[in-house]
Amino acid sequence: MDNSFAVIGLGKFGRSVAIELTNTGADVLAIDIDKERVHSVADFVTCAVAVDVRDTEAMDTLGLSNMDAVVIAITGKLDISILATIYAKDAGVGTVVCKAQDETHKKILEKLGADQTIMPEHETGIRLARKLSNRRVINFMEISDKLKMIEIDVKNNWVDKTLRELDLRNKENLNVIAIRKDTSSEYEVNPSPDIKLTNNMTMLITCDVKDLDKLV
Repeated sequence: MDNSFAVIGLGKFGRSVAIELTNTGADVLAIDIDKERVHSVADFVTCAVAVDVRDTEAMDTLGLSNMDAVVIAITGKLDISILATIYAKDAGVGTVVCKAQDETHKKILEKLGADQTIMPEHETGIRLARKLSNRRVINFMEISDKLKMIEIDVKNNWVDKTLRELDLRNKENLNVIAIRKDTSSEYEVNPSPDIKLTNNMTMLITCDVKDLDKLV
């Protein structure tokens, strides 16, 4: 089954993930013990079911092993989050993404084999702080402890030069993922090395954390 996902836990975060995945054209199975939450999302996803994660027989009927990835968006009850993670890993799901409430929760989930753990509130706070602390930064995302992806204004000394001339990968240790003419335009992915940069342009780049302060 291609582009198939399951989202377990339909709070605000889980619900938004399930609906957005569906909007991308994926098949999405939405799961929660709360029937009202399941009903609220049923019209927006491929399938929505009310199931208690602790009911292994009911979980076995869902076919999680066929999913490309499972998102576990449960943080209110640590034991349920742990059970869901164990179940997904035992089912052989290739990618298990878990929402963590705090660092302790994150470490537990990682020990259980979660392929990716996220703390949305924490990561949103980091992005906000980065944006407030430096006006050059438009968007900021932590890919890992070392690798960051940010969108920045074109620096003054880059204006009227091409990406080929700047050779940012070798000279600045930066990888240019996309550019756009201004913040209201669409991204141009894998831009031509001969495109000339202007004052209004922004650049989406990845860089090592050690190069971040020098960049901004």
